[in-house]
Amino acid sequence: MKAIIFTGLVSLSSSCWAVDVVVHPSNTATLDKNQIEQIFLGKLKTFNGAGKAVPVSQSDTSAASEEFYSKVIGRSASQLKAYWSKLLFTGKGQPPKKLANDQEVLEMVSSDASIIGYVSSGSANDSVRVIASF
Repeated sequence: MKAIIFTGLVSLSSSCWAVDVVVHPSNTATLDKNQIEQIFLGKLKTFNGAGKAVPVSQSDTSAASEEFYSKVIGRSASQLKAYWSKLLFTGKGQPPKKLANDQEVLEMVSSDASIIGYVSSGSANDSVRVIASF
């Protein structure tokens, strides 16, 4: 019985406790954590001053979002909602488009060099380039 519980805890802890930030393979930008955070908060609009940066997010309830918000943005989903509500109200910004899951993010990023997104660690494929892991 103890072995079953331990195995269950190990599989839960490794399911999505890391996220990969992904861009189109043709995008050669290198970004640090702060720059990625600034893009997803609408404060930075380009990749290293070169091309337009358009962030896409996942549903607030996805494990990837929870990890990304915590590790990269440093805020909870409710704190981000309040942040974007204020910007929307004042006309100073739009939140990233929300996609349902890793697969939708991969499809969107692979189709447009200006898109940046995040997926569960290990979900990325050859259609995207991982620029950071958290």
